[in-house]
Amino acid sequence: MKIVFIGAGNLASCVSLEMQRVGMTVGQIFSRTHSSAESLAKKLNCPWTTNLNEIATDADLYIFSVSDAALNEVIAHVRPNNGLWVHTSGSVPMSVFEGYAGRYGVLYPMQTFTKKRKVQLDGTPIFLEVNNPNDMNMLKKIAIALSGNACEVDSEKRKHIHLAAVFACNFSNHMYMLAAKLLKEQGIPYNVLQPLINETAGKISDISPQEAQTGPSVRFDKDVMDRHLGMLNHEPAMQAIYKILSQNIYKETHSHE
Repeated sequence: MKIVFIGAGNLASCVSLEMQRVGMTVGQIFSRTHSSAESLAKKLNCPWTTNLNEIATDADLYIFSVSDAALNEVIAHVRPNNGLWVHTSGSVPMSVFEGYAGRYGVLYPMQTFTKKRKVQLDGTPIFLEVNNPNDMNMLKKIAIALSGNACEVDSEKRKHIHLAAVFACNFSNHMYMLAAKLLKEQGIPYNVLQPLINETAGKISDISPQEAQTGPSVRFDKDVMDRHLGMLNHEPAMQAIYKILSQNIYKETHSHE
């Protein structure tokens, strides 16, 4: 099977290298950025290009891994071919390919990717969708080889999964950033939080997030919360975040009482 990656960002880099690790062959890399295309292609030992017109037309699978904002334009400029075209977005419907390819679908690994960190996909759910049922088998084999966890979902369900992922991953990471900022102001190393973060993430493997919730917001301990808000007088945006999260934590943890 010949695979072409259209994009060389965080997801494309991590997934293509994982494909190589499990024995798949990536035949070409496209990126609009010369350095990104060349760097990834060297690791994969394959050709690369920055010209959409030079993308091979004889591949079996085309994986579009570009930003959601750029996806429509890129699709429109790839030469028609008989391969299966898939994108890796959580929020874009499969129908974005209509009119440009006869065979198309989605291969969305629900994971966070960063070029500087090696990610193994073992257990990661990979959400799949195709317009032609005959192509599902190909995508399932790829997903199983990568993670062992292939899931068929339609575009409507996938966008809700992506929304949940934003809360669980992107917003959580932003909280880490804010925590690091507070500690840095006091000359305290960020890594003092690492055991707490590890336990917070780990315990929801055994109990529900609602059962795992702790802290002054659960009890609505006004004295503690007011002191915290006072300490954030220099950060009005963080004050607002603290207030709305505290109110929502209390509401959600007591909603089933």
